[in-house]
Formats: sequence, C-alpha cells, structure tokens
Amino acid sequence: MSVYRREHPAWLRESLDSVFGQTAAPAEVVLVEDGPLTPELEAVVREFEGKRPELHVVRTPQNRGLGPALATGLEHCSYELVARMDTDDIALPARFERQLAAFREHTGIDVCSTWMNEFYGNPEHIVAVKRLPETPEELSKYGQKRNPANHPTVMFRKTAVLRCGGYLPYPLFEDYYLWVRMLTAGSRFYCIQEPLQLFRTSPDMYARRGGFRYALTEAHFQFFLFGIRYISLRTFLGNLTVRFITRILPLRVRGWLYRRALRRK
Repeated sequence: MSVYRREHPAWLRESLDSVFGQTAAPAEVVLVEDGPLTPELEAVVREFEGKRPELHVVRTPQNRGLGPALATGLEHCSYELVARMDTDDIALPARFERQLAAFREHTGIDVCSTWMNEFYGNPEHIVAVKRLPETPEELSKYGQKRNPANHPTVMFRKTAVLRCGGYLPYPLFEDYYLWVRMLTAGSRFYCIQEPLQLFRTSPDMYARRGGFRYALTEAHFQFFLFGIRYISLRTFLGNLTVRFITRILPLRVRGWLYRRALRRK
C-alpha cells in the first residue's frame, strides 16, 4: 500500500480496517509513506502501528509517485505472494481468502485479480462493476486492447514480478507496463469472476483520464506495445484511434462512456 499527503484520513482508516479484517489475515502489511504526510494522516498511521505489529511502515523523504513507491514497498515484502491495495479502497472480507484459494486451484498462475465495484461517496452507492475475463488465455488476448488486471485488486508472485523488472517508471501506465512485460515473458493471469473490492471513484477520475497530454502518453504506450510485437498493426491503429478520440472528448461525454460503455452496472 502507498499513501501520500493528499489522501483522506477517514478513507485510509477504512482501507486499513478492511485489510486487517480479512478472513485470511495478512502476515505482513507494508505501507509506504510516499513523502511526508499531513498530521491527520500520520496520526492514523501511528494509531495502526501501535495496535498492529504486522504493519511495517516505510517512510520516504519525498513524494515520488505511485510506481516508485510500490517498487520501494515490494523491496520490503517478505513473502512470495503479495496483495496490492489502494489506501482509499475497501477490500471485501473474503478477498484474500478467495485469491489464496485461486492460487492453489489454478497452478501456474502468477497474477490473480478480481472484479471490483466502483462507488461514489457511500460504499453502498455502487455505480459500476469493472469486469475482466477469467482465464489466462482470455486475459492475454484482452490485454492487447485494455488493461488485463484490476491493479488495486491483484495478488501476485513476487518472484514473477521481479523477474520482469518490477515496477518501472512509466507515467500513468506503471501497472499496465508491468503486466505486458510479464505476459510477454510467459506469466499467466487469472481473474476471479466476482467483485471482491470496493473502488472509490469520482468525476475527478474521468477528468484525470483525459486531455491532450494524457492522449499523447497513451499513444506512446501503444507504440511500445506495437514495438515489442504484443499487438498487431491493425490492433495498434484501432487502439490509437479509439483511445485518442476518447481522451479528447468533453469530460461529461467521457464520463458517460466510462460508466456505460466500458463498465457495466
């Protein structure tokens, strides 16, 4: 987990409560403070430090962004299976238990994600469900057009991630960049076909995922996918066209598209 100063103390508390309330309790929780926090956030962290000895807090002197923070956090993870969690999301109680069972049942997988419920404000106000295909073959193909793992929900094998270089800098697409490198190296992905995470969203999310600069960064990523031959020329041109247009649409239209076309109630 990674937290930085602009996050909300109440959301961090909810997130940590959900992690420590799992039916399969984590043996270790690594929380990276990505730069100095506000006094309110630091108070929440120190409260959990005092009552949860399995919480290991890694404090860094400056904010470097999610990718570098996760790379630092992974260095401090002691176990082979590592679960990811955002500090403003809520893991449903059986998430870790269901993912551990998936690793036992589907031998050979390296990454296991789940569906997730997206909500505004109140966790009961579900606005959409982010679904993914189930099998390694389906997810490898799906990754040619869209992100093949819901990053805030993943559990992965640490050795498989590090073997492909771990989290490397790639603005806006650190996780997708990692998944593609893993897939092309032969890693197998699996997705549990039920929502096991509550993902906090807002209209701001759609604003962040648009604009000309975002469109250019995404175009650069599509060039990378084509350059390593993960996608064909036809897929590259299709992705580039659809995604570029989507990113420069007005915010209201882009938000509607995400909620209705790319997510399902």
